[in-house]
Amino acid sequence: DAAQHELFDYLRARVVPWADAAGFRSTTADGTFIGPFNAALRSPAVAGAFLQLQASEERHTSLSDRVRQVVILAVGAVWAADYEIYAHSAVARHSGIPDDAVRRLVAGTLPDTLSDEEKLAYRFAQKLSTTHRIDDSTFNQARKAFGDSGIVDIIILAGTYYTVCGLLNAFEVPAPSETPS
Repeated sequence: DAAQHELFDYLRARVVPWADAAGFRSTTADGTFIGPFNAALRSPAVAGAFLQLQASEERHTSLSDRVRQVVILAVGAVWAADYEIYAHSAVARHSGIPDDAVRRLVAGTLPDTLSDEEKLAYRFAQKLSTTHRIDDSTFNQARKAFGDSGIVDIIILAGTYYTVCGLLNAFEVPAPSETPS
């Protein structure tokens, strides 16, 4: 319908070039969307608003690109969302996170090679994703490193990727068979 077509055009204009630049596939060779994008087209009004939230988070966040990718991969690993791990492994490498660190993050372990802030963001996102609570020590460390605004930014970022991973897992979306560049 018209709303789906509008969302399709938005995804074509925004998501495909971003995915291509980061080194992962968002479409098949014939141009069909893969990843969470087909599921999004099933509810274009809500999905469109959600994509605007994601775009706003990315534009206005206080977090660095690397910290954002650490949070996203921590969430993807907990949810075992294959496409999310595939796509954001590429984005993380594009953001400068070394291959070995990416592999450890997607395995659900904390790499020693990350910065102190990146390690803290991982611990925060991982605890929030698994226990749904943040202990006082981790919270206080995060407040010191990121401020209250940064804590909110981590929580909103993690929450948007809970939604993405939920779509991927509910619709059983696989990762493409090739490794992202």
